[in-house]
Order: sequence, then C-alpha cells, then structure tokens
Amino acid sequence: MYDVVLLIERQLTELDAQQVASLHEDIEDTVGYHVVLPVEEAAARMESSMGSLLGPEFVPPTAPMSGEELVRLQNECEDSARRSMAATIELLTATGHHADGRCTNRDPIETLAAMVGEHKASEAIILTEPHVVKEFFHVDWTSRARRKLKVPILHLLEHETFEEQSEGPVI
Repeated sequence: MYDVVLLIERQLTELDAQQVASLHEDIEDTVGYHVVLPVEEAAARMESSMGSLLGPEFVPPTAPMSGEELVRLQNECEDSARRSMAATIELLTATGHHADGRCTNRDPIETLAAMVGEHKASEAIILTEPHVVKEFFHVDWTSRARRKLKVPILHLLEHETFEEQSEGPVI
C-alpha cells in the first residue's frame, strides 16, 4: 500500500478530496490516506472569538468560565472535530481509496510525525488556509514538518484549485 498522511485544519471539501486523489491516480498500488485533524481548544476558541468580534483592545474583561462551561465547550469542539473527520473520510473514500483518521489534542506536527512512522508513509500532505506571516517566519505547519520528517511534504491550500494556487496569493 502507498500510504499518505494528510494534516488538515478543517473538513475537506469535495474539491479538496478530488485534488488530493488526483495526485496519486498514476500509482498502481492501493493508496491509503491517513488524516490528522487537530481539535480546537475551548479556551483558545473563546479568546479568538472575542478578539475577532471587537479587536483585542476592546475585549472587555469577562468573568472566567466555570469548569463545567469549559468542559461543555471542549466537548462541543471535540464533537465538531469528529463530525468533520467523518465527513472528510467519507469524501476521500468516495474517490476510491482507503481512508482513516485521527483527531488530536496534541501538537499537530508531533501527531503527523507519529502517523508517518506508524504507517511507514511515503509522503505527507498539509492542507491549510494561507498563513502568510507564519510562512514568512517558517513557523507554519509545513515548515515545521519539513524540518522534522524524512518524507516529501506537499503544502496545498484548502478550497482552491491547483490552478488558483499556482497563480499565487490574491492581494
């Protein structure tokens, strides 16, 4: 089997799944996709949503969330990740390939590396939105993975065709 580990930020679209599968259509062996999806942390989600609504300088001090509220929010994040993973697996399977996956609360690159080793993967693909600042400073997932792994790493942009990606960023 030709194993590929995919690290994704969010659920794949049908376009994403078809493009990933198209990269391996000439491989004669069975292709297996192993997906890693990080689970959003509840506390970070709350902080991010407040900051994006008002801007960090306008975020009023809020009462701390109770332990029960934080647990409920974390459970919602984990349920959402599991649903996204199931939909992603279904889309990849619909392309005619084997697919499985793992949601993780750990560092995504550590989990990616573990899965590459576990499956003796031939390559890794990272699908993200553009992260220009992180990419500039080489602290994005792809840069980190290239430093850590000894397999080819391909970075694709979510929800964009290969043609759109080759045209460069829209400014």
